[in-house]
Amino acid sequence: MLSRTASHLFWLGRYIERAETTARLLEVGGRNALLPDIGGGYRNDWEAILQSNGSLPDFKEKYGDPVQRNIETFLFFDAENPSSVFACMAAARENARVVRTALTSPVWDAINTAFQELNQFRRMERSKLALSDLTEWTMRSCALIRGSIDATQMRNDGFHFMGTGFGIERADNTARLLDVKYYVLLPNVSYVGSGLDQSQWVTLLRSMSAHRAFGWTYTGELTAAKIADFLILNPQFPRSLRASVQDANYHLDCLTRGYGRATRAQSHARTMLAELVESQVSDIFDEGLHEFLLRFMAQNAGLAGVIQDTYLQGNPE
Repeated sequence: MLSRTASHLFWLGRYIERAETTARLLEVGGRNALLPDIGGGYRNDWEAILQSNGSLPDFKEKYGDPVQRNIETFLFFDAENPSSVFACMAAARENARVVRTALTSPVWDAINTAFQELNQFRRMERSKLALSDLTEWTMRSCALIRGSIDATQMRNDGFHFMGTGFGIERADNTARLLDVKYYVLLPNVSYVGSGLDQSQWVTLLRSMSAHRAFGWTYTGELTAAKIADFLILNPQFPRSLRASVQDANYHLDCLTRGYGRATRAQSHARTMLAELVESQVSDIFDEGLHEFLLRFMAQNAGLAGVIQDTYLQGNPE
């Protein structure tokens, strides 16, 4: 496969996953904004969302104070924000258009239909668009695209480049969602274990479609340690860090077998997976959850860079 084609397929997967995560971030912010304010008159829920995806400086430069209405516009509709749902879906569609012959008709139809529906939303009055409707539409559309890929694409190198992109982006996004809750949203350490703390953890689980799965896995009191173990180390939950890195490893291993040689990308991914397999949640909390997540995101970004150098060098995103 040409490296240009591989690059487009890799970024197609990443942009679809990124669009869904931006919608999930919006859901976290919207749900937490409904919680009672017991933090001394100041709530930084929406600012935390912007900090989590690194867009706070850009938002403040364009919109000023982090008002909910402006943040919704910035994260969902703003074409100049590369992490907005619209920008990600537009980029995914453009990547898909360029490699149209490498995609099945159902995959292209799912991507193109989602983009056309999104354009219809942009033409509607904002007062008629509820945030919950927009986030649910995004998650449903992204699930339809992934389902079309899984159900109709040949298990060839193109499929594995898309799968690698999905795995890397999902790992980064889960880490960011978890970091928002633990490091930024909680207004004061005195609230750990309080009703507000519990409500925010439940909101995080619901935003990741993980609340029921968590209940199947753990019994008793809901604690930060249990949730961290579930979202970081549980190999059965598909959005956990371990499961996401495991998916990236699987697709990289398939590419290695297909091309007949091991690569630095495969070695880097295996090192990341080995660390997660051997870790205990107590080790993570000893290091500090925020510090662990920052280190993991740096490792994950490093893996993306190695893949770029190994397979995609010199080609546009």
